[in-house]
Parts: sequence; structure tokens; C-alpha cells
Amino acid sequence: MKLGMMLGYSGKKLTIPMDLIKKAESLGFDSVWTAEAYGSDAVSPAAWILAQTDKIKVGTCIMQMPARTPAMAAMTANTLDHLSNGRFLVGLGASGPQVVEGWHGVPYGKPVTRAKEYIQIMRKIFAREAPVEFDGKMYQMPIKGEGTTGLGKPLKSILHGNTNIPIYLASITPAGLANSAEVADGVFPVFMIPEKFDVLKKDLDRGFEKSGRSMANFDVAPSVPVVMDDNLDGCRYFIKDFLALYIGGMGAKGKNFYTDYATRLGYGDAAEKIQDLYLAGKKDDARAAVPDQLVDDIALVGPEARIRERAQDWKAAGARGEIGTMLINAQQPEVLPILADALL
Repeated sequence: MKLGMMLGYSGKKLTIPMDLIKKAESLGFDSVWTAEAYGSDAVSPAAWILAQTDKIKVGTCIMQMPARTPAMAAMTANTLDHLSNGRFLVGLGASGPQVVEGWHGVPYGKPVTRAKEYIQIMRKIFAREAPVEFDGKMYQMPIKGEGTTGLGKPLKSILHGNTNIPIYLASITPAGLANSAEVADGVFPVFMIPEKFDVLKKDLDRGFEKSGRSMANFDVAPSVPVVMDDNLDGCRYFIKDFLALYIGGMGAKGKNFYTDYATRLGYGDAAEKIQDLYLAGKKDDARAAVPDQLVDDIALVGPEARIRERAQDWKAAGARGEIGTMLINAQQPEVLPILADALL
């Protein structure tokens, strides 16, 4: 199992912790991952980090697919792959309808169909076997119809691409997980419980049946929050804030992927309560409704000894081939050597 470092996206001000990233690189971390929502983008920080590191891979978790065309994503990947000597990793996601339609101003559409077509186009561009032509449900190259000039022509990338650039998808829905196993090289479940891989497995297996692959050449890469302190409840507080936002607020009633996912993980009653409170504007109550056990299941929290002990459950999942990369989400520099020692 490999370790990655999750940076996330910016708040009011963008800062990139290069000292922390270089420390992770020196400790043997395999990768570092940027993100985007509706503030900082994921690509610019990735380029910044690649320019200041030597060995560590840098990926996007995630680039929002509706925000850029498949060709633009392929151009970005090709460019950073060349400039970094092969250290760039593509991480894609559909985002959610609130951001896609509210911020980017484009229809959310069908996220699974989009992801499948998006990756198919990217791989055609990387391969350069012929000028790219594609006639899909969401993407057409060249595009025709109303508003077009009719002058579009199939093109082949000027820049020669690397056909082995890994492509990951962010997915937690059953259809999205199956699609990831079919067309991508890895998947980001936003969080997971290492003892409950079966929640993911049945859907991943459906995709593997279509692709002819298996877990042996596929990377499950969950984000794992880590907060170390003797005050266990204080550590949990920060994780509960995150869980309340996603389970409670990242979608409408009946249309929240994270609420559904928490339910499949065995926390259905709590998820429904969290969502009801959050949507009613009672954010503090929603956070308080997040079970301690859910935090302990998906995160590493508490004193050092407790973190080391729980880390062994994650390491065991790696040994079973159920997790390929743990994406560590930690702000404390002192945590990194502890996790490197416990997990690598």
C-alpha cells in the first residue's frame, strides 16, 4: 500500500504547504493531491508543486469534468506529464449539480455517461492513433448542429502523449463505482471504512467484468482524515464538521450521494437525521448528530498510540489488496513520520 497526501482546495486565501509536501516526499509518500470546488483550481497548484519537487507524483482530486472539455483535460495532462517527467496523475470527478449548474453554468447531465465518454476521448488523444472523432451522448468531436459553423475537423494532438498516464475517478454511487472499474485506473471514494470493503466490492466487480481487469491493476484511494491530540472529542469535532457538511448539505433531500453512501456503510438513521438538521439550518446540531463511531471508522484520531493502533486496520486492508493508496488528509507535520513508520 502507498501513501498519498491530500491538500484539498483553498479557503479565502490560497497557500501551498511546500515544506510539508517536501517532508512527505522525503518520507516516501508516493503522491500529493490538489482539489477544486469554486475557489482555487486544481491544476495550477499541481503545476506549482511539480516544479518544486523531484520524486513525488502530483494528482488532481479532482478536476471537475463539466468545467473543462475532455480535450482540454487531455492537453493539461499531456503538458504536465512532459514537464514533470511522468509524475502527473489525472483525477476526475463529476462534482455536484449545485456547483456544476450554479457555478459553471452548464447542465449537470448524466455523470456516469459523462465520465465514460470523457475518459474514452482522453485516451484517444493520448494514443494519437488517428485524428479524434467521437459520437457520444454527451460529447461529439467534431461537434455539429445548431450554432456550429460546420467547419470543425478531426484533429490529432500536436504534443505526443503518454498512454500510461493513470486516470482516477471520484465515485461513491453504485453505478459510478462500476464505471470507474470499467474505464479508469483507480477510484476515490471520498471516505471509506477499511473493514467494509464489501460495500464497494460488488459494484467494482461489475465494472471489472466488463473491462476484464481486477483489483490487481486498480487503485482504491480513499481520503483518510488524521487529527492527533490527547483530546479525542476535540479531534472528532473537526471530522464531524466535514461529515455534517457532506452528508447533510451536499445535495437536496433524496438526492445526496453522501447521505446514500453513509446509509450503505451502515449509518442510515444517523445520515437521515444529519441531513434533516443540516437542511433545516441547524448546522451545529447536525454536527453533533454525527456518531463518534463513524468518525473512528473513517479517520485516524486521538493520541499517537491510538492512531498507530487503528492504522493497522488500514494496513491490513492494504495487505488484502482492498486499498492501494491512503490519501492522508492531515495538517500536522508531526503526523507524517508517524504514519510513514506505521504504514510503509
